[in-house]
Amino acid sequence: MFNFVGRLLLWLRGGSLKLLALAGIILLVWGTVSPVGTLIWWLNESAETLGLRKSSAKRLVPSDRAQVASGKPINCYIVFLTGVGDFSANQLTPGEEYFLNQLDQAHPDCVTVRDVFPYSAANESLGGRRLLAPVWRFADNADGWLRAASMLIQIRNLWRFAISADDRYGPLYNQGIATAIIDRMNAAHPITPATQRPLKIILMSTSGGTQVSLGAAEYLDQWLDTKVLVVSVGGVFSGTDGFGAAERVYHLQGQRDWVEDIGQVVFPSRWPWTVGSPFHQAQWQGRYSVHDTGPHDHDGPKGYFGEAIALPEQTQKAGQTKYVDLTLQVVNQLPIWTDSPTDQSAP
Repeated sequence: MFNFVGRLLLWLRGGSLKLLALAGIILLVWGTVSPVGTLIWWLNESAETLGLRKSSAKRLVPSDRAQVASGKPINCYIVFLTGVGDFSANQLTPGEEYFLNQLDQAHPDCVTVRDVFPYSAANESLGGRRLLAPVWRFADNADGWLRAASMLIQIRNLWRFAISADDRYGPLYNQGIATAIIDRMNAAHPITPATQRPLKIILMSTSGGTQVSLGAAEYLDQWLDTKVLVVSVGGVFSGTDGFGAAERVYHLQGQRDWVEDIGQVVFPSRWPWTVGSPFHQAQWQGRYSVHDTGPHDHDGPKGYFGEAIALPEQTQKAGQTKYVDLTLQVVNQLPIWTDSPTDQSAP
């Protein structure tokens, strides 16, 4: 083994091209074995857990914000799914925390669910019981010139994003995420049987989390008496999953965000001539709309949840307005906070 490693290091000294070739091979192998974790999760889950979630007797770990359950009438759940750069569901940025706290205050009949990790079918952080957990912890905590190692987390999560969009493994993976969503919803506030109106679930997601939320929407719609609404904040997604199950899909788009354009380039179901795809059907039926949020980048201080101050000419209000406040203005104006979101036009 040591002889092999030594020879490999000597070979790599031959130039950067060999190093890039090795990195490509590693990524190819990595992508090939990525579905294994999803398949193992599937084998460990019972049919009752997947298909009869409403009657499951599984004991749930209370959410950090479970205190909202005491006597508060709940009409909806806001489930937040993070982007591909996150290490765990508990690693929200200050801007994301501020965003969700503001939604909590503005919509007291809703409860926010913040502990679903969209890049694990078992809802387990990268630092959990994993073979490569030490690698992920190193990449997450690296500093200085080693900070580039954080790209490993993004690449790893991108593979899970790809699995969610894959016709072969996506259904298994997305069922796992839907199961995790229901678990964490119930932990944040017990899910009660529907009365006069169906339960409303607002899947609020960003970046690759939007693909995962759309993939889970189909199963949430099957398992619960619910109305599923999807809010994509600069999300990247295919044009197949979730569009038949979600009552409405709202896509928020920043003027400087080129990353969210990737979905309409790499997924054939979103190409203009694939007119029969679920995406285009939803678009024609008025169930999909695009909303301009302003001068946002995809992420960072000037991203959708950025805490930098926007220039006065970029805001509609006087004074110091953060980029995350611009996002909040658009989200709060969406017709998802009433019982009948029936707007038929996109700005």
